[in-house]
Amino acid sequence: MDRLIFHVDVNSAFLSWTSVKRLANGESDLRLIPSVIGGESGTRSGIVLAKSIPAKRFHIETAEPISQALRKCPSLYVAPPDFTWYKQCSKAFKDICRNYAPSVEEYSIDECFLDMTGTGRIYPDPIKTAYEIKDLIRDSLGFTVNIGIGPNKLLAKMAGDFEKPDKVHTLFRDEIPGKMWPLPVRDLLYCGKSSAERLNTGGIYTIGELAQADPEELKKLMGEKGAEFLIRSANGIDESEVTEDYGDAKSYSIVTTEEEDITDYDRADKLLVALVDRVSKRLRRDGMKTTCISVTVRYLDFKTRSHQKKLSEPTDISLEITECGKQLLRKLWDGKTPLRLIGIALSDVTKEGITQLSLFPEDNLKREKHQKMDRTMDDILDRFGRGSIKRGSGLDPSGGKR
Repeated sequence: MDRLIFHVDVNSAFLSWTSVKRLANGESDLRLIPSVIGGESGTRSGIVLAKSIPAKRFHIETAEPISQALRKCPSLYVAPPDFTWYKQCSKAFKDICRNYAPSVEEYSIDECFLDMTGTGRIYPDPIKTAYEIKDLIRDSLGFTVNIGIGPNKLLAKMAGDFEKPDKVHTLFRDEIPGKMWPLPVRDLLYCGKSSAERLNTGGIYTIGELAQADPEELKKLMGEKGAEFLIRSANGIDESEVTEDYGDAKSYSIVTTEEEDITDYDRADKLLVALVDRVSKRLRRDGMKTTCISVTVRYLDFKTRSHQKKLSEPTDISLEITECGKQLLRKLWDGKTPLRLIGIALSDVTKEGITQLSLFPEDNLKREKHQKMDRTMDDILDRFGRGSIKRGSGLDPSGGKR
């Protein structure tokens, strides 16, 4: 099943949010005059956090000193940031997004990714839906957003950075040559200034030239891992998940949205096995163990239920996590009501996961066997990629059998 990702980005967030509050208090709209957010009003200290479109005409840049910006435009209005208010605005627009999307990842205070995969029967026209979300945010909250649409997070975010403000753009795979490849390499997501300069010295100026570059020559410029990552990105390849944070920052989570309704435990269990394999691999990669497992389900009306269990001992064993996940699933779902999303999160993680040995030697041998099996599977997946091996009769969370 093809993925469908939206990237929602608030236009000049801090300045727009400050303007909304000023307008509510009967003050002027900072978006219409040369203005910036940063430092303290009436002072020359601090840096520019956000700027209005009129301020751009004076070549004022984000992150430059306020004193320098004032030299460029002596009449520049400087407003201080209000992060308490910004958090309220951030929550408000993301709450609207959650009414449409089965899964929402908070990428930053003013950006989020929406995984719209599998919503075709509810929203048959994704572009129309994006406009609906954009206009609802503008009309109800008073500020504008750009929405980028693509088959993965990289392309959706690249699309969202096209012409602003208050726009919807697409960047599907067949649009990459025409829309993305002519752009300078500096515009490629995750390609920083120094990387772009190094690519330029090697004669690579556009994303298209990077996409078709000789891998061996590129390795000489960027190193093996850097070259591989940049070529994949330039060709629009990105397999990163849209992940919701169910717990604190020290957690690992993954969700899947299905094109067809999930209406029985058999299919749900298979999806759960596949999800556990992927999220526990990340856990083991970081040398962590979990002491809290939670499962989340979402229905066709986007209502969400979740259940969690604290473990007596930390674990990183896929089988143990899976069995706990199945128990939680049966506690929060009847196995009949149609589901569109299943997610699992591993939280309360620790690097000090010393597991107490059992009094029964056979139990210790079983755990050791499962640990070795997990690490063998991790090695195979690292070398040959997703789909090269499966546990039991698991399904690929993207929809097809693995």
